[in-house]
Amino acid sequence: MRRLLIFIAVLLSYHNLKAQVQVQADYNALGDCLFSAYNNAAVPVYLQINFADLENTYFSEPLPYVKRLAPGFNNLFTLPRDPDADVPRFNYDIKMFRSDPMARVDLDFPYLIPFAPGSKVTVFDVKEISGFWGKDGLDSWSATGFWAKPGDAVYAARTGIVVEVVGAERKGDPKSWYHIWNNSITLLQPDGTLICYRNVWASSEKLKAGETIYAGEKIGKVTEGADHIKVLIFHDSLNSKNLLFVIPQFVTDENGKGILNSSTTYIVTHLREIRALEMSKKEQRRILGK
Repeated sequence: MRRLLIFIAVLLSYHNLKAQVQVQADYNALGDCLFSAYNNAAVPVYLQINFADLENTYFSEPLPYVKRLAPGFNNLFTLPRDPDADVPRFNYDIKMFRSDPMARVDLDFPYLIPFAPGSKVTVFDVKEISGFWGKDGLDSWSATGFWAKPGDAVYAARTGIVVEVVGAERKGDPKSWYHIWNNSITLLQPDGTLICYRNVWASSEKLKAGETIYAGEKIGKVTEGADHIKVLIFHDSLNSKNLLFVIPQFVTDENGKGILNSSTTYIVTHLREIRALEMSKKEQRRILGK
C-alpha cells in the first residue's frame, strides 16, 4: 500500500489564524485513494480542497468541497481508480477557515436575548466595533448592543461550541486569535457561524475551548466598569477576505420574534421550545429536565 502524508501549516481565516492540519491520502489494495484529515485543534475547523488536475480517477463530491473537521480524525472522500489505468494522480490546494465559508444562514432563526429571564432590557444602535478586526477596520458589519450593569448575568443566545474565551488581557500567539477583543467569549454555532459576546467574563471553568454551551445556559457576567455588551454573529466567505455578518432576530415575547428596536424595552423570555431547537432528546432531558 502506498501512502502520501501531507503536513500543512496553513493560514486560518481572516486574522492569520494558524493551525496544524494533517491531510492524508492512502492507496488501498485496489489502487483507490482514500483521503482523511486530522485536526489537532480542540475545536472544529473547516477545510476546502480544490483539485487542479486529476488522472486515472474522478472527484464525485459536490463542489465546492468544504468539510467541517471535528477535533481528531476525520474521513473525507475516496478517489476511485480507473480499473483500466494506473493509480490516481492529482494536484490540489487547500484552504482552512474557522467558520463555515458556505454557511446556510436561517435569517429567521430565533435567538434568545442573552440576559436573565424576566429582566427588562433595552438595546442601542452600535456605532463602532473598533478593535474587533484591528487597525484596518471592516468595510461592512452588523452588531447588536444591549445596555447592562456590571455583574449582570449573560446567557447563551444560541447553542454553540466554545472556541475562545478571553479575559482582561489577551495571551498566547496572536495568530491563534479569532479577533483582538479582550473580555469576550466566542462560540461556533451549529450553522457554522460564529457569535462573539463582548464585555463578558466567563462564568466558570467549564467555559473552555471545545465545550458545548446550550441556548439559555449562563456563560458569564458583564465585566466590571462596562455599561453594555455587544453581540456579533459572523462567518467567513469562500471567495472573499471580508467577513459576512448576520442581523439576528431575537425572541421578543412568548408569541413573537424580530429585529430589536432601540426605542423598545423588552422583557426577556427563554422559551423551552426555543432552547430545545438544537438539542437532542437526551440533551433536552439533561439540560431542561422532563
